[in-house]
Amino acid sequence: MKKLLILCLLVLVIGGTALAQDPVTITIESWRNDDLTIWQDTIIPAFEAQNPGIKVVFAPSAPTEYNAALNAKLEGGTAGDLITCRPFDISLTLFQNGNLASLNDLPGMENFSDVAKSAWITDDGSDVFCVPMASVIHGFIYNADIFTELGLTVPTTESEFLAVLQAIKDSGAYSPLVMGTADQWESATMGFQNIGPNYWMGEEGRLGLIDGTAKYNEGGFLAAFEALATWKDYLGDGYQAQTYPDSQNAFALGLGAIYPAGSWDIATFNAQAEFTLGAFKPPVPDGQETCYISDHTDIAMGMNAASPNAEAASTFLEWMTSAEFAQLYSESLPGFFSLSNHEVTLEDPLAQEFLSWRGECSSTIRSSYQILSRGTPNNENDLWSASAQLLNGELTAQEAADLVQNGLEAWYEPQMPE
Repeated sequence: MKKLLILCLLVLVIGGTALAQDPVTITIESWRNDDLTIWQDTIIPAFEAQNPGIKVVFAPSAPTEYNAALNAKLEGGTAGDLITCRPFDISLTLFQNGNLASLNDLPGMENFSDVAKSAWITDDGSDVFCVPMASVIHGFIYNADIFTELGLTVPTTESEFLAVLQAIKDSGAYSPLVMGTADQWESATMGFQNIGPNYWMGEEGRLGLIDGTAKYNEGGFLAAFEALATWKDYLGDGYQAQTYPDSQNAFALGLGAIYPAGSWDIATFNAQAEFTLGAFKPPVPDGQETCYISDHTDIAMGMNAASPNAEAASTFLEWMTSAEFAQLYSESLPGFFSLSNHEVTLEDPLAQEFLSWRGECSSTIRSSYQILSRGTPNNENDLWSASAQLLNGELTAQEAADLVQNGLEAWYEPQMPE
């Protein structure tokens, strides 16, 4: 009887210990369903190896359905513990509605610069609510075989850039620049926002728009429109009807020499192009020594304020601030670069080239994304339209700049004339 009692007690103790050690399961909401295998095979196993008491489930929705699906889950109390954050106002609204927790006290947040946190912080800077994950960087991808064939060198200044474009045009064999205006957003995103930071001095100019000390129709912003206007002589035949997929296909087929790019294009061209790829950063105005790049905040991770597993979710978020996560994420997704200040080295040569520009230039984000696109007319949409019309020859640089500035002055108080 005594032995039986001891055996029962041992079973109870062992069973209770096993129960106490059952791992906590946390779920990640995301729109990046194309990243599912990367999370399942690489990122989550690395975390779970160090945190055996926590299991992580990556449960993405379709990108076009994510916002609606997430809001429905949050309202119904069924949302996951961790929320993948889109940049700026969509996530800010979630925080203001009490759906995302403040992460001000999360260890590791000091590893991110003010630029990195700018997409997931309140207007007054008092609360940051998502851990920055990755950015995309703008620049130019070029066909290195064409450059070799034509004896071209990579341009670093505006005049060198125009000289290269003219040499390619004179050859008659290739389109100098592969970009269309049919979708409009390319004209602004891969055009104006790509080269513009070198003219408006990055964050200095962008923050000047927000506080009202800078304007789109003067100074560096006007100069950016003037620089963009020079591109129209070097775009391919029929560029006015050319869509974004058309541009990708044309460049991948070797029909053009230079592609104004976002780093997210790297994976596409790595898979499709049968020629040697190279990249160069936006050329600076002649005589300017400093350079700036659009290192645009793209994706982050926050915590569901109603999560029943807040401790485990916080542990995962803290791990996301680490050098290990920065390396894993950047290596797994070439063209999406960790926003932390940890040093990362990538095996993909094209991605590493883009990333290296952070050590040479100051980073900024697109001018219209923080605060300035909340009103009517929408500043981002105005930039799309004005940049496309400029490249189509329908507006001068001054007229394009005035269009955007007048739109902002119509509703944004710091920009309204006195």
